[in-house]
Amino acid sequence: MPSPQRRAQGQELDAGVRRHDGNVIDDFLKHLEVERQGSTHTQDAYRRDLAALQTWAKGRDLLAMQADDIRAFVASEHRRGLSPKSLQRRLSACRSLYRWLLKQGRIQASPAQSVRAPKAPRKLPQVLDVDEAVQLVETATDAPLGLRDRALLELFYSSGLRLSEVCALRWHDLDFEGGLVTVLGKGSKQRIVPVGSHARNALQAWRAESGGADDAHVFPGRGGKRISPRAIQLRMKQLALRQGVLKRIHPHLLRHSFASHVLESSGDLRGVQELLGHADIATTQIYTHLDFQHLANVYDAAHPRAKRRGRPAS
Repeated sequence: MPSPQRRAQGQELDAGVRRHDGNVIDDFLKHLEVERQGSTHTQDAYRRDLAALQTWAKGRDLLAMQADDIRAFVASEHRRGLSPKSLQRRLSACRSLYRWLLKQGRIQASPAQSVRAPKAPRKLPQVLDVDEAVQLVETATDAPLGLRDRALLELFYSSGLRLSEVCALRWHDLDFEGGLVTVLGKGSKQRIVPVGSHARNALQAWRAESGGADDAHVFPGRGGKRISPRAIQLRMKQLALRQGVLKRIHPHLLRHSFASHVLESSGDLRGVQELLGHADIATTQIYTHLDFQHLANVYDAAHPRAKRRGRPAS
């Protein structure tokens, strides 16, 4: 057995390594917050996933990790019962961390780059059909905060913005004459998106009532600060119940519906990619599956020789 002195030295070394690893992760999270302006949700997700890596490493230096170590980490998380989607997210966080460390010159190669997570079954996002979307956004404007709620829903459906983008929006970001809105998306990438006439009218009515200055938030929370994502999520659920929309309504559902309806009408996948601000067109391609699903449903309902569900083929 090692002597008490040797054990103390080992414990001190382990603690030093843990502090060193912690600094690596803390530095990366600070980079996300300051330089990439990642949302609080994104930072929390990275923090949880990288904390799992650090816990699994048990004091080993994260800078000395090899590809076999990352594979062993993913396998360990799989044995713990994590789903393929969660494993992909864990691995994505590791890749981002080590890619940043590589750029910083703190490692020679990324141990996570060649590691693959199990494939998750593709789950198509739920969308509203056009009638449901109209039913939701045409909320009564004479209700308390009715003009704000109408402007909020119309903007989500008109422009397909992310929740974080809507929360951060200020009046000077809107060009009412040109029918455009400028937003800062993921990775601090700016894009300009059209705003439909119904959304413009609703926003102008809301501004006339609220008297928002150019640099004020379009949808302020308490004290004039930006509204919280949670407040919008809760309000949207309340409005869906009031409007009689039975699906589970959330802000991203309107983004999905926007993308699906534009693609269904235009067939322009690249255009939808630009509107959504997707860096990779593969992310946008999921909406082609929704479009095909819609066409299949039309065929199934209309073709005289289609085999309809619940009915025998004639």
